[in-house]
Amino acid sequence: MKKIVLLGDSIRLIGYGPKIPGLLGEGFEVWQPSDNGRYSAFTLHSIMHYWQDGIAGADLIHWNNGLWDIQIGTDGVQLAPLDDYLKTMCRIADILLKQTKVLIFATTTPVTAVHPDIRNADIDRYNAALVPLLKEKGVLINDLHAAVAEDIDRYVRKDDNIHLTEEGNELCARLTAEMIRRAAE
Repeated sequence: MKKIVLLGDSIRLIGYGPKIPGLLGEGFEVWQPSDNGRYSAFTLHSIMHYWQDGIAGADLIHWNNGLWDIQIGTDGVQLAPLDDYLKTMCRIADILLKQTKVLIFATTTPVTAVHPDIRNADIDRYNAALVPLLKEKGVLINDLHAAVAEDIDRYVRKDDNIHLTEEGNELCARLTAEMIRRAAE
């Protein structure tokens, strides 16, 4: 049996994450924290202090962070400026790569054009800066951003402009499960 760990923010927690065990089926044990991974520094702290038992023995870890980090605060600055985000995300990758042979990062998904605190141009900039750094470390990339960006109006909820619609959750769950199956072979 392959142990799969899913880490990430609410796009995982209330989005694709709950669907993964059923999509993977037999032969896979899925562990994911019941807590939202929020921003990258929270995930970093949690993997070092609270989620160690759940992560232990993972054959594959799939992880996402970004939407909280990219959010613009009342001071007009991202919660995690790009350099800080890159350092924290690379640190997370280094720690997780010591825990598993296969690490997959899911790119940060887009928001609607009217989201008040997150801009898609910033999401694109953060993804573009991070992905090459992770690839250099041997991290596989699950480009959920590209899939959702094909039809934001269809895949992103209009009531909060950030979380995925049921169709968006199903799309991301299917793509994630397919990637996990391929990578876990």
